[in-house]
Amino acid sequence: MIFNKNTAKKTAEVLLQVNAIKLSPNEPFTWASGWKSPIYCDNRIILSFPTIRNYIRETMGKHIEKQYGKPDVIAGVATGAIGIGMLVAEYLGLPFIYVRPDAKGHGRKNQIEGFIESGQNVVVVEDLISTGKSSLNAVKALKEAGINVKGMVAIFTYGFDVADENFKKENILLHTLSNYENLLEEALETNYISEKELKTLSEWNTNPSEWNAN
Repeated sequence: MIFNKNTAKKTAEVLLQVNAIKLSPNEPFTWASGWKSPIYCDNRIILSFPTIRNYIRETMGKHIEKQYGKPDVIAGVATGAIGIGMLVAEYLGLPFIYVRPDAKGHGRKNQIEGFIESGQNVVVVEDLISTGKSSLNAVKALKEAGINVKGMVAIFTYGFDVADENFKKENILLHTLSNYENLLEEALETNYISEKELKTLSEWNTNPSEWNAN
């Protein structure tokens, strides 16, 4: 769920402003999963714009403190959320760790990088939620290390039903700064997309795995 409407609107505005989110209903993107999509999200570009990354850092930090109280540690999900997670941790004056998709095959063979102790409270920072599987994989690794995961905060979610189901199944509370619904509202309001493109983008979101641009 989003924290609030104002944050969702402002975040959608800045994401569109720097092309972190690209909408192309007429020439769809192909995701790694093979899905055809009229939208592509790359929130890492935020890091290249100081004013906008500071907005995301401060807004996420304030919402984390208000929603969860101050945790012991902030954890980022590798690799997309390492940068923003570190910025949030710095803003809150907290230690930072990050979680790899899998344990390294060499050296100390860590999956969790950084210092954290069993029993500590952590809020996980993610940049983007699609199905939620990779994000919840990080949560699983933290739980297996005896760490108390208070919840997850992300910049943006596509709002897929499967993601909601996955988070409910794992009993993990998810909050996002913005979501697909608010993004489309902002895009239409600012003439980034037309009414016809809005219809295409809305249809895709209801059944992304089966959607066909034609």
